[in-house]
Amino acid sequence: MKRILVPTDFSNNAYSALFYATRLFQDQACKFYILNTFKVNTPVLTSRIDTSKGDLLYQKLSAESKDSLTQIFHSITRDTDDLNHTFEAISVSKDLTETIHKTIERNNIDLVVMGTKGATGTASLFMGSNTVKVIQKTHNCPVLVVPDEYDFEKPMEIAFPTDFRRFYIAEELKPLIDIASLFGSNIRIFHIHEEEKLDELQDHNYNSLKKYLKDFTHSIHWISKLDQKSKLINDFINQLNINLLVMVNYRHSLIESITHEPVIKKLGFHASVPFLVIPDAS
Repeated sequence: MKRILVPTDFSNNAYSALFYATRLFQDQACKFYILNTFKVNTPVLTSRIDTSKGDLLYQKLSAESKDSLTQIFHSITRDTDDLNHTFEAISVSKDLTETIHKTIERNNIDLVVMGTKGATGTASLFMGSNTVKVIQKTHNCPVLVVPDEYDFEKPMEIAFPTDFRRFYIAEELKPLIDIASLFGSNIRIFHIHEEEKLDELQDHNYNSLKKYLKDFTHSIHWISKLDQKSKLINDFINQLNINLLVMVNYRHSLIESITHEPVIKKLGFHASVPFLVIPDAS
């Protein structure tokens, strides 16, 4: 059984991400953990009165969190009554990224699914700050990011950008291969090249990647670096009707630069399709 963690802030975007994940794995038995974290911001507690105020605020926020989770539980159970999924709600008064990490470890989570923006999201960002932090700090589990109000489409066309500078291992490619296996997807290997030919290292990695994907329909697309990489990927997604973008998040990778706070607003990477971020396993 696949175990999937879906953090929620009770926004429509968060529910859309949860619904997308239930449809992505519609033919598999899955257990979904729906997580809400909340913070109790109280001053330094120095008296019994202060303590009671803190306790009352915690009880209020905890009750609101649990009530909202119950509503989501009923809604998603109703919306997926034809699927073999089960759901568990988790309400915790702790930091989101820390709680995600602990939940991954405690429940052997296979995948974290998040919306691009939360309740306070703005149009200027393609991802909310919480989503960025989760991608940056989650090194033990893939993260699937679903665009705001995205209607489910089977991922028949998957884009996999690579510079062939890195040797991929089976563990990293498994999430990509698992999804491609579910839908018989076409895997579009997307290479933005600055030189006319691959060097020896790139050629070796290119051939290794082809061996991993030999049982799947795949193709290599060579794109000249005539523009910003993020724009080239956006254009590629639109031109080939890509349904899912997959990246491995390693040092100096494109996804690392995209989620680097000072440049996140400048890159112009507004993902129009869900994208799967796989952590570096090396």
